[in-house]
Amino acid sequence: MDDMDVFAAMGISGFGKSMQKKKLDPSRFDKNKRSEVAAPIKDNIAGPSLLPPENKGEEDDDSDDNGPSPPPPPRASTKDVDSEPEYDPDDMEDHEADSEISQFPTTHELILKDHTKVVSALALDPSGARIASGSHDYDCKLWDFGGMDMRCKPFKSWEPAGSYHIHDMKYSNDGQKFLVISGTLQAKLYDRDGEEQATFIKGDPYIRDMKNTSGHVGELSACAWHPKNPQLFITSSADSTIRIWDVENKRKQKTVIVVKSKERGARTKVLSCAYSPDGGMIGGVCLDGALHMWNTSSNFVRPNLSIEGAHVKGTETGSMVFSVDGRTVLTRGGDDTVKLWDLRAFKKPLSTRSELPTLYPNTNAIFSPDDKYVVTGAGAIIKGGSGRLLFMRKDNFEIEKTLEVSATPVKVFWHSKINQIVTGLSNGQICVLYSPQTSLNGAKLLLNKGPPRKVTIEDMSDALAAPAILTPHALPMFRDGDGIARGSKRKREKDRMDPRKSRRPELPVTGPGKGGRVGASATQHVVQNLVRDTTRDEDVSGLRYLYAASQTTNSASASRSIA
Repeated sequence: MDDMDVFAAMGISGFGKSMQKKKLDPSRFDKNKRSEVAAPIKDNIAGPSLLPPENKGEEDDDSDDNGPSPPPPPRASTKDVDSEPEYDPDDMEDHEADSEISQFPTTHELILKDHTKVVSALALDPSGARIASGSHDYDCKLWDFGGMDMRCKPFKSWEPAGSYHIHDMKYSNDGQKFLVISGTLQAKLYDRDGEEQATFIKGDPYIRDMKNTSGHVGELSACAWHPKNPQLFITSSADSTIRIWDVENKRKQKTVIVVKSKERGARTKVLSCAYSPDGGMIGGVCLDGALHMWNTSSNFVRPNLSIEGAHVKGTETGSMVFSVDGRTVLTRGGDDTVKLWDLRAFKKPLSTRSELPTLYPNTNAIFSPDDKYVVTGAGAIIKGGSGRLLFMRKDNFEIEKTLEVSATPVKVFWHSKINQIVTGLSNGQICVLYSPQTSLNGAKLLLNKGPPRKVTIEDMSDALAAPAILTPHALPMFRDGDGIARGSKRKREKDRMDPRKSRRPELPVTGPGKGGRVGASATQHVVQNLVRDTTRDEDVSGLRYLYAASQTTNSASASRSIA
C-alpha cells in the first residue's frame, strides 16, 4: 500500500489548502502565429533580388535546390498521413522538413513597440530573460520577458548620451552589466537594472600619437567583451584605434592597438571589433576595406593576419563575428555582401553572397547556435517596403529559408539558450521569433501568464489611498497601533464593521437651515474666517481686577507726591 492509500484509509486527503492551478488555453499561441510565405515569394528573395521577370524561371530552379518550402504539395500529404499519423502532414513532408522546423524557430512572432526610429543596437543577456535595445531616437530601453504584460512595454528607458545615436550594446558574460556605445567619445557601463556604473575617459584631441592618449578622441563604433575575463572589454573608434579597457579603471585604457592604413594619412575608421571564442585573438574591420587580426599575446605593433580589400573601400562594414570553433570569421559589408573567411587561408573568402541591400551601416550577420547556418537581414527594395531575413547554409551560402518582416531588419540576434531570434527593424519595432515546440521561455512567458485580472473597486481604493508608513522600531509614544503591520484588507473589513467610521458624512446645507443646522452659502464660511472677532469669547473678569489694581496703585503714588 502506497502513502496515498494510507492517508486515504486514515481519512486524510492532504495537507493544507490546495491551490487551484491555472489552466492555460492550448491555443494561446495561435494569435501570434505567422502566416507562411508562399513559394513564389521565396523565389523572388533567394539569390539576386533585383532580377528582371524573364530570369524568374531560373530562380525557380535554384530555389528548389536550396531547400524545402513551407507549404508542401497536396500529393505528399496523403502519403505522410499513413506513415506518421501523429504529425501534421502539412508541416512534416519528409525528414528534411522536420529538421528545418527544428532549426528555425520562426513560426510565431511577438512585436515590441516603443522606439520611434530604427533599432541600431540590440543585446540579450546570457539567460535570455532581458533585452537591451538602442535606437536612433537616442533612447536605450530594457525589456524583461518575465515582468512584461500583454502591452509589451519596457521597464526602463533613458537617454545615455543626449542627442547621439546608439551604435552598439553588449551584455557581459555573467549578465550583471552591459556596455552602451554611442556617437560620443566615451563608453558607458551600466548594471543589470540600467543604473550607470562608470563613464570611461576620453582622450586629448591635441595629441598626435594615439598611444599617448588616455582614451578615444573619435566617435565610438563598436565594443566586445572578453569571453573568459569579465573585467576586460574592447572598443573601436573613428580615431583608428582599438582600445582594451579594464572595468575597474575608467581613467585610462589598458592597451592601445593603433590601426595603420595604407591610405594617405595612415589612419582609418575602425568600424567593428570582436574577440575570438578563446580570447586569444582580436579582430577589426576598417573603412578602407581592410580586415586585421591581432594575437592578444603580441605587442600589437602590427597585425598577425591582414587582408586588404576584404570589402569595398569607403563602405561601412556592419559587423564581424567569429564562429564557435574560432577558425572562421563572418563579415557583413556595406557593399551588400556577406563573406566568410578562414583564418588558416586568409587570402580570399570561402563563400560570398552578394546583392543583399544594406540600408543601415549597423546591419549585422550572425551564426546559428549549431554553427550550420548564417542569418542576416536584407533591406527593402522600395521605400516603405518589407524587409527579409535570410537563413543561409554556412558552407556555400545557399539560401535555406527566407522570412518576410514588416520593415528592414538591421540587428539580428539568435539566442542559443531560449532558441529565439530577436531582430530590430527600421520602423522602431523589435520582432521576437519563436516556436512553441522548440523555444523555451522568452516570448512564451507572456502567453503563459493567461489573461490579466480585472481591476476591482478595492484595487482602485488602495491605489487612491494614502500610502502607509511602517515604523516598526519607533518609540511607543510615536507608534501607530501596536507596531504590527496588518494587511490593508483586514483593516478595511474592520473599519467597515465600525458604525462611526463607515458612516457617510453629512453633506453641507445649502439654502435655509433645517433640523437644527444653520444653512450657509458656498462662500459664507470663507468670509467668516477672514476677520474673526474673538473679543466676545474672552473672560474679562481678570482684566477688571488688573484694571482696579492699577488704579489703586496710581492713586497711592499721586497722594504721596502731593504730601
